[in-house]
Amino acid sequence: MIKAAGGLVKNERGEYLFIYRSDKWDLPKGKIEKGEGIKEAAVREVEEECGIKVKRLGKKIGKTYHAYIYKGEVVLKKSYWYKMKCEGQDKLKPQKEEGITDARWFTHDKFGTITKNTFPSITEVMEKTGLIKGIEAPLSE
Repeated sequence: MIKAAGGLVKNERGEYLFIYRSDKWDLPKGKIEKGEGIKEAAVREVEEECGIKVKRLGKKIGKTYHAYIYKGEVVLKKSYWYKMKCEGQDKLKPQKEEGITDARWFTHDKFGTITKNTFPSITEVMEKTGLIKGIEAPLSE
């Protein structure tokens, strides 16, 4: 199991930070390094992946789990999520070496762009924080 940490970052205008990686919208997160605390890792990863400075680490949102294939092996990733605040940082710098091609602030009315093309774990974080209500999949015929 790989342990990771990241955040849902809000700016002073009420916008939320999302990154674009692997052809999906995502939240900034990354692996917790040996000897590093979960909260430290969450802040470090957000700052590295987006080129911002986190002003305040907020409450823990919760954990998500997802599995993926890496070098022919099934890997389970456990991610710890935190609310974060950021001020006056409109210029985002996506970490290209991590495969991040875009980093952008989104207002609530643009969340449809995210929810149409993201991972279930990101939708779960958005639901847990009340940004979106549960999205039901259409029933198959």
